[in-house]
Amino acid sequence: MHHNSSENDRYQTERPIVFAAMSKRSFYLREHIIKFILEQGYTPTCAFMMFSYFLLDTVERRKLIRANNDLIKRSDELWVFGEISEGVQKEIELAEVLKQNIRYFKVVTNGDAMFVEIKASETVREPVETV
Repeated sequence: MHHNSSENDRYQTERPIVFAAMSKRSFYLREHIIKFILEQGYTPTCAFMMFSYFLLDTVERRKLIRANNDLIKRSDELWVFGEISEGVQKEIELAEVLKQNIRYFKVVTNGDAMFVEIKASETVREPVETV
């Protein structure tokens, strides 16, 4: 991790690693989100970039959630993009337990996607889907 104090550790990262948390409603913005994190000078990690959308349901969801949580544990910060779904809320709760810095961004789309930082109190919860 970035905060490792050993100067001789050749596996230290040069920049803090940011986990990009987003709901499936923001899935289509994943490349824009990764680009935004890179442009801010951080190294992004994003489960949706690695696992597509739940690997098209070809892998047990529980395994993917564990892998997702491992990525959060390896990250220095968690940035939340768009509305907060039940899954994103669980990611936030894990980051809180890990005492990670959490930042929130509203998605503003007028042509190109743009992200504006907001306070946690300004976030919007995604409506709960009923099956």
